[in-house]
Order: sequence, then C-alpha cells, then structure tokens
Amino acid sequence: MDEEYDVIVLGTGLTECILSGLLSVEGKKVLHMDRNDYYGGDSASLNLTQLYRKFRGDQPPPSELGRDRDYAVDLVPKFIIASGELTKILVHTDVTRYLEFKQIAASFVYRDGKISKVPSTEMEAVKSPLMGLFEKRRAKKFFEFLQNWKDEDPATHQDLNLDVQTMRTSGTQDFIGHAMALYLDDDYIDKPARQTYERIVLYTSSMARYGKSPYIYPLYGLGELPQAFARLSAIYGGTYMLDKPIHEIVTDSDGKFVGVRSGSETVKAKQVIGDPSYFVDKKESGKIRVVEEGKVVRAICILKHPIPGTDDADSVQLILPQNQINRRHDIYIAMVSSTHNVCAKDVYVAIVSTIVETDRPELEIVPGLRLLGPILEKFISVTPQYTPISDGVDNIFITRSYDATSHFETVVEDVQDVWKKVIGQDLVLKKREIEVQE
Repeated sequence: MDEEYDVIVLGTGLTECILSGLLSVEGKKVLHMDRNDYYGGDSASLNLTQLYRKFRGDQPPPSELGRDRDYAVDLVPKFIIASGELTKILVHTDVTRYLEFKQIAASFVYRDGKISKVPSTEMEAVKSPLMGLFEKRRAKKFFEFLQNWKDEDPATHQDLNLDVQTMRTSGTQDFIGHAMALYLDDDYIDKPARQTYERIVLYTSSMARYGKSPYIYPLYGLGELPQAFARLSAIYGGTYMLDKPIHEIVTDSDGKFVGVRSGSETVKAKQVIGDPSYFVDKKESGKIRVVEEGKVVRAICILKHPIPGTDDADSVQLILPQNQINRRHDIYIAMVSSTHNVCAKDVYVAIVSTIVETDRPELEIVPGLRLLGPILEKFISVTPQYTPISDGVDNIFITRSYDATSHFETVVEDVQDVWKKVIGQDLVLKKREIEVQE
C-alpha cells in the first residue's frame, strides 16, 4: 500500500460505490476499502448464512428455508423509482449491462383498517375505496391541474403559486401525500406545494413508464447495485480491498486528511470519502465529524405466503400512513419473493420499517407486522441515522446513513452533494432508457 491515490473511499454501500465509479470514470485514481468481506455495507444483500451470522451469531439457518445460495436478503428495504434520479445514473454510467430489473407488482396503502391498492389506472381510480365520490372528483381535478401545469404558462396556474401556496389549500386526500408524494410525515402540508407537485409528477410519470407500479427492482437483490458500480470503478482502474479493518483516519497538524491506517500500513491520498460508520468514534484533532439524528427500526420477516389482502402479489410496497396508526411517521412494508431471485421458491421476504419515536422500537412496528400473517423468521435491527457535520475543507467527505424512505432519491441527492464538494462542480447526467422485465 505504498502508492498514493487521488481518493480513498471507505465502505462499499451504494452511495460510496456510485461515487467511486463516477470518480474512476472521471480519471481519478481510487482505492476502495471495506471492513466487511462482502460488498454493500448497510445496503448489502446477504445469503442465509450471512444473515444468520449477522443477527443470530452461530445459529445455523433451518433446513426448511432451502439452499443458502438461493437467498439475497436486503438489509435496507428500498425500491427504485422508474423515472427517478438513480435510474438516470444507472443508465448514464451504463452499469445496466451488469443488472436485470423487474417491476414491483403493486403499491398498497392501509386505510380505515383495510389494505387498498393505490390506483395505477383511471379505471382502478374510479373503483378505489380509498376515496369517496366527491373526493374522487376533487382528486381528478387535482391531477388534471398537475398534468396541465406549465411553469412558463400562467394560464395553467389557476391563480396558484406553487412556491407560496401550501398543500393545505389543495383539499386533496391525505393518501396522495403519503402513498404518492411518499412523505414520511405530515410536515409537508404547511410547506410550499412545489416539492409535493414535483414528487407526485415523478410518481405518476414512473407509474406511466411501465404500468402496475412506479417501482423497479434488481434481480438478485439491492446488493447488486453497489457491486455493479464497483465493476464500473474497476474497469476504469479502481482498486478494491475487502475485509480490511480501518484503524485510523490520519490527519496532519492542521487537521487535513493525509491517509488511512489499517494495522501497521498507512495508505495516502488527497481526499477521503466514507460512510458515517468509519467516522463515528474517530475524533482526530478533537473534531466530531458526524451526529446522530434519530434511529430507524427494521424487521426482516421471512414468510411462506404473500401478504394477505394484496391479491397474492409477488412483490409490493405497503404504506401505513401515520394518521391511520396514531404515529408521527409512516410505517413502510417492502416485500419481494423468489421471482426476484432473492429467496427460495414459495418464500417471501417482507421488511417492515419506520423512524423510531419511543424507547421501545420493536413495539412501534407491530401494526405493520400484524398485516403480514404468520411469520416464519424475524430479524430486527435498530440503526442510528448519522448526518455528517464535516464540511470537507479538511478533505474528508462523509456520506449520510440510509434513511427511512422507500426509494433511493435521497441517496442520489447525497451523491450529488458529495460530488460537488469533491470535484467542485455539479454532476451532469445524460438521458437514456432502461429495459425492464415484465
């Protein structure tokens, strides 16, 4: 490890792998290190042995679950929005050549004690129990208004200003804010409506792209995403070291980054990028670099059946809006199955998650767990959400923890933010199309 690099990247989570791939393409000399012996960090997909080792120590997986290699269980439950920013990066970098995608079959929302499908066609919307007759008329007008809106044409604005008016003035159903704009809480209601407008347009354009649902998902699990970007980095000369413990972030007398020490070896570079876990306990120069801003509780549940009330769908997103379950934040359920090559035949993997609000996080996800029917195995984690407070002037750039959102849009925002700090200019992407299996 005598060479000097432009950038050392710590952790092989999706955020870090996208950055190392893009930096390698940009011509930077990149060294990518991870303390784990597998790719993906917190966004990895684990086989059965790895899953049980992580959550149950030495307990072997039960034989009834089938072969180890049939499993790729995600640690973080997220789907890809078909017209979203991650799709643009996948297509722009051409890492789609390493990946195959399948649609998520449907999106559901929990309302008045029942599970209902989020309409994906006009016919479904007319029949949907999510809204009464008058609400349907109002919603139809609202969607027509959104569809016709053109920033440059005041005639389409109906005397509304999206940068001033809030969603409280829209008179629309609360499920639109949660099941379509995908907000985790109700704070959006009193904020300017533009971001909600943009989120709903993203949702509807993603829905229109492939039909059925706005989400796509990589075969063999989300862990395929960081690995695809790692391949991209390697093609452009990036070097990878797994199973490499990081003992020290080395800085000079001014607190500027010099290198990374692993055991007795120190490797030097001009800049370092890393996930927060590599900086939590590292207070070189007496400087705290990350702060905890809440926790997320996640329960990985292995089932032998689809989620009841979802039309036997092989994959779903199910949202429990916070006002339906007397909480401040929504509960999300993401389910995939053997059709996505992530588990054995007739097995379903559902992950229930939410932002922690009490000192008993396990009890907080009970409303979601109750909707799953009999649960064969359950693995619970409570993960701190770290936010970097380092501004990068010391050449140390830290990414954010994976949040509780059900998609990757915030991950891409983080990539764009770190890229601008590291390179000094905006990340610009070209537009192309992505192929998806039916």
